[in-house]
Amino acid sequence: MGKPTGFLEIRQRELPARRAVAERVRDWKEVYLPFPEEKLRAQASRCMDCGIPFCHSGCPLANLIPDFNDLAYRGRWEEALARLHRTNNFPEFTGKLCPAPCEASCVLGINEPPVTIKNIERTIIDKGFEMGWVKPHPPERKTGKRVAIVGSGPAGLACAQQLARVGHDVTVYERADKIGGLLRYGIPEFKMEKWVLDRRLAQLEAEGVAFVCNAHVGRNVEVAELRRQHHAVVLCGGASQPRDLKVPGRDLKGVHFAVDYLTQANRAAVGETVDGQILATGKDVVILGGGDTGADCLGTAVRQGARSIRQFELLPRPPRERAPDNPWPEWHRIFMVASAHEECEVRDYGIETLKLTGEDGVLKRLHAHRLDWSPGPNGRPQPRPIAGSEFDVPCDLLFLAMGFVGAEKPGLLEQLGVELTDRQNVRHAPNRMTSVPGVFVAGDMARGQSLIVWAIAEGRTAARGVDEFLMGTSNLPAPI
Repeated sequence: MGKPTGFLEIRQRELPARRAVAERVRDWKEVYLPFPEEKLRAQASRCMDCGIPFCHSGCPLANLIPDFNDLAYRGRWEEALARLHRTNNFPEFTGKLCPAPCEASCVLGINEPPVTIKNIERTIIDKGFEMGWVKPHPPERKTGKRVAIVGSGPAGLACAQQLARVGHDVTVYERADKIGGLLRYGIPEFKMEKWVLDRRLAQLEAEGVAFVCNAHVGRNVEVAELRRQHHAVVLCGGASQPRDLKVPGRDLKGVHFAVDYLTQANRAAVGETVDGQILATGKDVVILGGGDTGADCLGTAVRQGARSIRQFELLPRPPRERAPDNPWPEWHRIFMVASAHEECEVRDYGIETLKLTGEDGVLKRLHAHRLDWSPGPNGRPQPRPIAGSEFDVPCDLLFLAMGFVGAEKPGLLEQLGVELTDRQNVRHAPNRMTSVPGVFVAGDMARGQSLIVWAIAEGRTAARGVDEFLMGTSNLPAPI
């Protein structure tokens, strides 16, 4: 424990400041300003090195959080980086994009603001790249075993790196024209600039991972041929089937899934030409869904110069503090403000869309009513329409950011014949092998829409399962 009295002396939780709203909405650069090292080390000293570190249970990767907090406080950055990389392949991704369930379970957070674990993690990896400590780790010897990974999001990349480092020949197949999955096309530049992804991909290539783009397995890449060429296959395609809106007027021009909109915006932000790009410029925009994807659409529409923006959420507004049925160390279901909401706070809760109307086949208005979420007979909140609450708003563009309902079934999954769960995710054993021998699964394809930290953890677990399957034993760690 670096400083036993740190949490008593430094009561204030301090995070990096965000760039001024008026400045940042004019570009696609990251919103956060640099954080002074002395302040970061002071924040790290607040860690109590608890006898039972509940932050470990909050982190799906089982990151050694008190260890790297202590090393950061002492300024032993290279050791802190080594400790961080023991459990997390890509701390620069989680340090920017993870909602930090570890902080929700921080023991200090019972009655004080929790330790800034996420920012400490991010600072360690940034320091590692700055000092040149992040280097490729190619295997000492090759096994002669070939593994195909379908999907290049965080689960696929983590699995690929783990398997390549123990000597397997790993090829990642991606249906898009660039590697990264949602890291590249679903996350706006203002949350993570893509050079952050590209520098890590360069490390994976140096470690022997091969990437094949424009390879849609089950479409232009035959499943049978893929299996014939490899000793094992890992499915990391994500929960890519978005939840649709089933109301009259859904077929009007101007209704789009959020990921389609964000993909185009990300391409344009890095200088690509996007024919027929969906643009919010000068339009009345409505976003359905109050999660991270909805916030990403909001920040994007602000930067494109929308005339008006509204963000509607079906569920009631979360409380500002933990409810009695949401105790520590559970994930806190509380009202939070993303950087996009600072730029345009337009959220409204308890809203159900009834229909869409337009002119000449083009969307013009959204019609909705308000819901009362009072407890029902079973004690659980149940939605009831509020009489007389009907309203409508102008709407030229409607973005559906209501989550995902599982993996796409046509093509890859149907041709493999893997079993599915009741929730339409791919069923698997504890080692992540599916019902088809030699075929494994990781990430959102296995657990449904989830967090980036879970994707990395599942990729690492699947890598161990594959290694055991191919070699009979494995020294790879398995966090979950």
